[in-house]
Amino acid sequence: MKKKLLGALLGITMAAGLLAGCGQAKDNGGNTGGASAKARTLSEIKEAGTIKIGVFSDKNPFGYVDSNGKIQGYDVYLAKRLAKDLLGSEDKVEFVYVEAASRVEYLKSAKVDVILANFTVTDERKEQVDFALPYMKVALGVVSPDAALINDVAQLKDKTLIVVKGTTAETYFSENHPEVKLLKFDEYQEAYDALLDGRGDAFSTDNTEVLAWAIQNKGFTVGIESIGNLDTIAPAVQKGNKDLLDWINSEIETLGKEQFFHKDFEETLKPVYGDEIDPENLVVEGGQV
Repeated sequence: MKKKLLGALLGITMAAGLLAGCGQAKDNGGNTGGASAKARTLSEIKEAGTIKIGVFSDKNPFGYVDSNGKIQGYDVYLAKRLAKDLLGSEDKVEFVYVEAASRVEYLKSAKVDVILANFTVTDERKEQVDFALPYMKVALGVVSPDAALINDVAQLKDKTLIVVKGTTAETYFSENHPEVKLLKFDEYQEAYDALLDGRGDAFSTDNTEVLAWAIQNKGFTVGIESIGNLDTIAPAVQKGNKDLLDWINSEIETLGKEQFFHKDFEETLKPVYGDEIDPENLVVEGGQV
């Protein structure tokens, strides 16, 4: 049932307005979108010999630290390939751990060159950062305990919904369902711990993530598998950093020719999802939705 429902959601034809979210930098004249520090250019990154990429450390299976202390995940797999193709070795990437609410600020303050932290493209974010071509599609989901399963948004009225600050889930429920009480956390692990402890009735974030989490945590089910818009996930750079943006776009197009993101899925996501999710309903190759 999960596969059918998620497949129906993610198989929907993307609207033209969403495709615009894949776009190039709006301002090629050096507009840094309110940046507090100037980002490194492509040539400066090459000269330094390392690229700083912001990723999650607690969002399994997209960016997380495993039991051996190694960073893993779908986004991390891409980050290593970017470093290899740009600088000659995947070891040339310096991972910087970010939280959902700090992704934009880390770009504006030039603490990272690129964000690869399950970053959903939105119009509001496009005013502050430049998104490259997408590599994944996603919507929101809601996970809750089997003993008190939430399978309709109406059931959330006057209940407590857990969200992570700075996510599309926080924005969506704040704007569209003010009747739902939101319990907000900075980190994903804090949010999941709150759900496990019963401090909230449900948790909402990307459906791809809550489906994976529910598979790994018995007693919980994603009762709402699709809510809000069908969105895309893409790399982001500081606004106006055109050379780096152009290189990433070219790289994503090239990777599409070798079906790189399907291999990424096989290596990092299929071990978690099994046959629950068809990669065609999640993977974007060559930036073409």
